[in-house]
Amino acid sequence: MSVRIWRHTPKDAALLGFTVAQLAVMIWFAWNWDGLGVAAAIGGFVLITVLTAYHIIVVSHLFTHVPWFVSARLNAAVSVLNSICIGQSVQIYHLTHVRNHHRYNNDPIGPDGTTGDTSSTYRDGRDGEHTPLLRYVVSGAVDSLITRGREVWASTRLWGVGSGETHLLSLVSRREPRRTRELRQIRADRAAHILSLAGFAALSWQWTLLCYLPAFFAALMLVNVQNYYRHFGADPSHRGADSVSYYGRVYNRLTFNDGYHQEHHLNPSAHWSQLTTVRERRRDLLDAQPRIISPVPAMLGFLHRNRPLLHRTRPYTPTNR
Repeated sequence: MSVRIWRHTPKDAALLGFTVAQLAVMIWFAWNWDGLGVAAAIGGFVLITVLTAYHIIVVSHLFTHVPWFVSARLNAAVSVLNSICIGQSVQIYHLTHVRNHHRYNNDPIGPDGTTGDTSSTYRDGRDGEHTPLLRYVVSGAVDSLITRGREVWASTRLWGVGSGETHLLSLVSRREPRRTRELRQIRADRAAHILSLAGFAALSWQWTLLCYLPAFFAALMLVNVQNYYRHFGADPSHRGADSVSYYGRVYNRLTFNDGYHQEHHLNPSAHWSQLTTVRERRRDLLDAQPRIISPVPAMLGFLHRNRPLLHRTRPYTPTNR
């Protein structure tokens, strides 16, 4: 009698393989850093930046929406591994992304003077406009780095969620035993990425300080560029046009259909392999109003010079949410 391991498809093994490979690469660079030349060191910085950004944008993002395994214990273990690779708790990523971003869907500023979506591209904008790109990219990365620093301090309470983390506590399930499981997973994830950071420093504090941390910051900025152009110009008032899709075949093969972002917004719980089906099933809604289909991946969204600015087609009032 065969035992079912994968929740959806064994193809998710490729995502797990990426996690293991990235972890191995980071350990290798930390171990061999002292013997590397300048060119290899620069190459290592670029590689860690790209691997971390890809992991956040694709691997961990997919895992937060649809965990890969049937077993809750296996998913918990993978959450820990992924947390090491992205330098932050995957369980927190799930809470802030799935339960916040996909609830408010990059909403504009509301009557309370802010956005419901804490990662909204409108959050620091004015008069219904997006936050300027540079501010969104850099300030978001700085805020994330500060948060990681606070999590280091959280070691004084064994990385548990403190009473002062009100926004995070508001996102955790209110039902038991799910609430306890989520808080426990946050603690395990935090412990993993903080202790791994200490382990990297023990192998080579020079690599940790001069390569890993700068690469982590650069990866956070790339992730913010990606999120910005996934939503820039879209119309947050329409469910079928509140984000941007890119349908290039090569890119979507390499990123497990990451380009199908509008479809992902319509059905966040759909497995990556089902997003093309979502497009066909929801075509009436997708074609019901103008929406943005980018000719380039979101990371290169600045090259989409003639992008329609659909958010300007509606009069700006702070009550649109």
